[in-house]
Amino acid sequence: MGAGVLYLVSTPIGNLEDITLRALRVLKECDFIAAEDTRHTQILLNHYSIHNKLISFYSYNSVRKKDKIINYLKEGKKIALVSDAGTPGISDPGEILTRECIKEGVKVEPVPGPAALICALVVSGKPTAKFVFEGFLPVKPGKRRRRLQELAGEKRTAIIYESPHRLRKFLDEAFDTLGDREISVSRELTKKFEETLRGRVSELKKHFEKTEPRGEFVIVI
Repeated sequence: MGAGVLYLVSTPIGNLEDITLRALRVLKECDFIAAEDTRHTQILLNHYSIHNKLISFYSYNSVRKKDKIINYLKEGKKIALVSDAGTPGISDPGEILTRECIKEGVKVEPVPGPAALICALVVSGKPTAKFVFEGFLPVKPGKRRRRLQELAGEKRTAIIYESPHRLRKFLDEAFDTLGDREISVSRELTKKFEETLRGRVSELKKHFEKTEPRGEFVIVI
């Protein structure tokens, strides 16, 4: 039997039209799809009339499921890995599976497409030649503050993911540790209520004191 392949398939971060022809073909032709949230991925598959088997692969079952998936790949299966949105392996358990495949000598093939961090970076108006991606900052206040203090001296553009219920807290912490610098805050990228706000930290603090944060945020510093 031929060697298996793990395809890292990038999927839309919001607008379902943001998917490549190659990604659609791989999702149709692979033996099955490993998804972070099968219900979420099913919406995409239904939209494009793709009828393929789905299995779950998310943070809490990744350690248990990765060995099973590796065995399928060694048997010659072609498996597509998708995250809830964007490129798998970025701030999700796809990183664990990719690393294990490399360790076991299994071929890993990227199928490129959308990534929220790149969308937010290019629309921010901030320098794009050099940047650092931080993902989600630590939840514990002490660790978050230490990480922000480290970023205070960062020369490159920094990109951070943040949830709506922690955005106001982040802006307070950023003001205290980074100062009143220029930042960009994007939310709901590619979706109906897409919005990018640019200005000083103090200005965005005032905005979100009056406006309830909604949607997932990407912050560019």
